[in-house]
Amino acid sequence: MATIDTQHTDLPGTGDEKLPLWQRYKHGHHWRNADDEFDAAKIGIWLFLSTEVLLFSGMFCTYAIFRLMYPESIAAGSGYLDWRWGTLNTVILLLSSFTMAMAIRNVQLDQQKWARINLLITLFCAAAFLAIKVIFEYIPKWSVGKRPGALFNYPFATESHESVWWGIYYVSTGIHAVHVIGGMVMISWLIYRQGKRAYGPTHYTKMEGVGLYWHIVDLVWIFLFPLLYLVH
Repeated sequence: MATIDTQHTDLPGTGDEKLPLWQRYKHGHHWRNADDEFDAAKIGIWLFLSTEVLLFSGMFCTYAIFRLMYPESIAAGSGYLDWRWGTLNTVILLLSSFTMAMAIRNVQLDQQKWARINLLITLFCAAAFLAIKVIFEYIPKWSVGKRPGALFNYPFATESHESVWWGIYYVSTGIHAVHVIGGMVMISWLIYRQGKRAYGPTHYTKMEGVGLYWHIVDLVWIFLFPLLYLVH
């Protein structure tokens, strides 16, 4: 059974210091055993993910309300988005979810080299997603006046409330981008720890936690993509 890695111990003179970190792990002193620690870690992970679901649920509800209030403006604003960039980013995130899952599986099988490769691919995909978002979407749109609220000054707007659409667009994709950045930080940390052989067949809870978080981030984009890019 996997356990959360909060500490490890070296036993001088026993040869344990030559073992990988995941084999030297000892559960925290405040837990009765490793199973209790593992169960508590899983509960904590799922509680955190539930708050993420609540956050994004509120965002989707806001989108639905404004779409009912300003259907023409939302449709007009959506028409400015290039679905091809959205599709490319969707493919990139789906690939990253696959490589994240494979990295966890590699660790479970003690395939450390492949675990590292898949983690690096996941990190690269996250960086590519953000680069496409900023270079090909945020910067071109912001520079011509497609901005939220009082900052909106696009001269060729066809609807009076297009600024509302851009507010929805920047807030929803911006919050998602912040979560992608957070995921990149955690994945980078996993790469560092995995390089020290901190995770193995009986010791990978933190990788599972980061993997679940990353799948939630990807799932949110799966909902955002059609709502923002395809539904006119």
